[in-house]
Amino acid sequence: MGRSCRGSPPSGRLESAHDANPAARLSPGPPDGGSALRAIGWPFPGAPAEADDPAWRQTMTAHPQARPARVVAQHRSGYLVAEGPVDGVAVESLPEWQRPKFPPEQRPAVGDWVLVEEARIVALLPRRSAIKRGAAGEHYRQQVIAANVDVVLVVCGLDADFNPRRIERYLLLVHGGGAQPVVVLTKADHPGADVDAALAALADVAGADVPVLAVNARDRDSVAALATWLQPGVSAVLVGSSGAGKSTLTNSLLGSERMKTGEVRVSDERGRHTTTHRALIPLPSGACLIDTPGMRELKPTGEEDLAEGGFADVEALTEQCRFRDCRHGQEPGCAVRAAIESGALAPARYASYLKLRDEVDAAAGQLAGRRGGKRDEKVAGKTLNKRLDDKYGKR
Repeated sequence: MGRSCRGSPPSGRLESAHDANPAARLSPGPPDGGSALRAIGWPFPGAPAEADDPAWRQTMTAHPQARPARVVAQHRSGYLVAEGPVDGVAVESLPEWQRPKFPPEQRPAVGDWVLVEEARIVALLPRRSAIKRGAAGEHYRQQVIAANVDVVLVVCGLDADFNPRRIERYLLLVHGGGAQPVVVLTKADHPGADVDAALAALADVAGADVPVLAVNARDRDSVAALATWLQPGVSAVLVGSSGAGKSTLTNSLLGSERMKTGEVRVSDERGRHTTTHRALIPLPSGACLIDTPGMRELKPTGEEDLAEGGFADVEALTEQCRFRDCRHGQEPGCAVRAAIESGALAPARYASYLKLRDEVDAAAGQLAGRRGGKRDEKVAGKTLNKRLDDKYGKR
């Protein structure tokens, strides 16, 4: 069974994007009153037309002939959507989503709910949660890892993959997305695994509100410890580095060897990518699971809150310093330095806090500049149009 320091029908394959007539697969109405949609995470208890979210209702009213569906896979060439725990159907996206400069975070992601008419997406329903990161590259962009999820399973192996600092980063991003994080330490059966030491190392990182479990991902009885967070109707996403055991964990939860798995390198115990794209998979428990490729880079978006993202203890210490502008160096009455000297705050954790604080601040500045730049472009465009109208008259 899995160890914790706190807390306590198989789907078919996704069809090809080259199906001959995907429109025929989208039936004209929900004969079961929406139960098929609820099987893949539809958040409302009644039929789709009874959605109690005003923003959803408004969008659905604007497209009376459209049907709600969930994005179950995303590829460069398009999307697969489903209306229940069945095979995905290839659909076209809105033309504006395909424009190079269209913000990536505003395009549908796996887990999103969309409205579909005749095998084409006509609208994106408002997200209830979104797990995002800053995309790689010099220019500021956001990447949505998964949308409309209730639980994020942060997977880390108890081998060379174990890294409390990386888990800190994941938790910072997850807390800002509106979902419940759960840290899952896989490979508890690894010869060098020290479960007790790992749980102790994560005591401050996870805090009292984040469950931490150690499991053998190959053992279904051990993985059953996750049942608390995978109840019917729950949408969960797996995140973690390559080789952490996400695909193995998924297979154990499914009860079948559906996901391709790979061995880690013997030299450094690092994994290779076996999951190449994000996909939503209905579980026998009635929950939905989104498997994701391993992520090497975890950049903040600038929207994170360090106090809510796992560093409430450090933030509280900074408020106790004698001087408001304390730099936590040689200033008298510094509560942070006193906590480090007494052993109450680990130097490595404080160093991680400083690094993440600087990254969040930098990303926040880029985000503000991006938003401000767009507003400036809009104002400039309106001003130019008015000048042209005044000079030449409206056309």
